[in-house]
Amino acid sequence: MLLLTVSANVTDQITEAFRDPAILAGIPLALLGAIFMSFGAQYQYRGVQKVEKLTGRSGGNGLDRNHLLNLLRRPSWLAGTVMLGLAIVCQLAALSVAPLILVQPLGAVSLVITTLLNARISGHRPTRQSIRSIIAAVGGIFIFVTIAAFFATERPVTQSQLLIILGLLAVTIVVFAGLWLVLRKHGLALFYIVASGVLYGFVATLAKVVLSRIRDQNFDWLTLLCVLALLAAVAIGAYFVQTAYSLGPPDLVIAGLTVIDPIVAVVIGLAVLQEAETAPLWAFIGFGVAGALAIYGVISLARNHPQVISDSLELPFTRRSSRDETSSDEPGSAS
Repeated sequence: MLLLTVSANVTDQITEAFRDPAILAGIPLALLGAIFMSFGAQYQYRGVQKVEKLTGRSGGNGLDRNHLLNLLRRPSWLAGTVMLGLAIVCQLAALSVAPLILVQPLGAVSLVITTLLNARISGHRPTRQSIRSIIAAVGGIFIFVTIAAFFATERPVTQSQLLIILGLLAVTIVVFAGLWLVLRKHGLALFYIVASGVLYGFVATLAKVVLSRIRDQNFDWLTLLCVLALLAAVAIGAYFVQTAYSLGPPDLVIAGLTVIDPIVAVVIGLAVLQEAETAPLWAFIGFGVAGALAIYGVISLARNHPQVISDSLELPFTRRSSRDETSSDEPGSAS
């Protein structure tokens, strides 16, 4: 009986979506955003790696001012930034015309595209373990968002709820800043990936709130505070993302963003905005199982990614001074 009810809900939502041509426009917009994100991540990764070679210093302990200034001079990094900006525009446009069930799962396509693109460029073919990890991450987020789409009810965000979200964001930034001070010397790519994913989850929530309040012509001091908090989260998250590029391959970074970002946004909607008050117990159990599966996929990919394994095996044999690293980047030099 339960399966019949869920099946009826799915059929009704899909039927309703295909009745409105405007809703269908969200599908190509979301796919276009996923493509922009994939290529943007690859170009930004290339820019970060190039800057490390030119400066002779790794950004694994956190990008410094010199790294950031050099990134602004790299055409590849600037091109990647423009593409990621276009990806955000496409995603927001898709969400404005299409329901979550059609748009959000399509963002995971960028993980598949980035994996294939990075494998072709780097020459590191995906292993069976890494492919299973990607399937777990994409499948988990698809199930998680789908369950949320069936039972989520959009409601106006109250002032108290918005203050709670801003307070949680402030605490999150302080916690990640403290962890960064402790962990930055350890070069843990997974920390930067998780931190950026969590922050971008807040960004998605705040962006939705700001757009809604502007649409309702409710641009007050609280809306302005949300805009400032959104910009701060974007800046800190972007810094973590660029540092993650210096420690791990781009598809691993995209895996964290496309999995953790929507999970955090949906959890905020469930816990703070109370958008699933009518959801049954099995739906919350499904949230837990699907979320755990998606997070397991990201952690497993971080451990079993062929490029990460290759770099770790080569590390003891390629460690050298900064001067040697700089000279080895010259054309024709041995790697």
